[in-house]
Amino acid sequence: MFNLKLILLLILIPSICLSDITGKVVKVSDGDTIWVLDTKKKVKVRLLGIDAPEIKQAFGEESKMILARLIKKQNVIVVGDGKDRYGRLIGKVLLNDRDINLEMIKAGAAWHYKKYQADQLEADRILYSHHEQLAQKNKRGLWKEDDPLAPWQWRAKRQH
Repeated sequence: MFNLKLILLLILIPSICLSDITGKVVKVSDGDTIWVLDTKKKVKVRLLGIDAPEIKQAFGEESKMILARLIKKQNVIVVGDGKDRYGRLIGKVLLNDRDINLEMIKAGAAWHYKKYQADQLEADRILYSHHEQLAQKNKRGLWKEDDPLAPWQWRAKRQH
């Protein structure tokens, strides 16, 4: 005879562990951070696999505007299972099955954040890297500059 408690536990654990949320994008903070209203609470989300220019950095405002045009006031699904050191949910944002994180890279509005690529699915790592190279080759968005400064380098300079 099966142990009923064990069966219930096996059914409940996956649903408890998943952090996927569905909700309306109520705020775009910058090119890689949004707020999603999930039922009755706002959730701060950091887009997985990308790093967009900071607001005060060259192309920062443009990156934020591109993301806002893509998803502001839209209902999205955030697929994620972890939080960063600031308590933000880390995830892939989907709008009608479209990977918005990837769209930011394609537009030249963000870098593929290779420092954290181990957190991505292998297929996403390959796609993000490929489309970053295409955006750079075709001089889209921030790649119009000769030598754009990556956000992680910009932040490191500001800390000194």
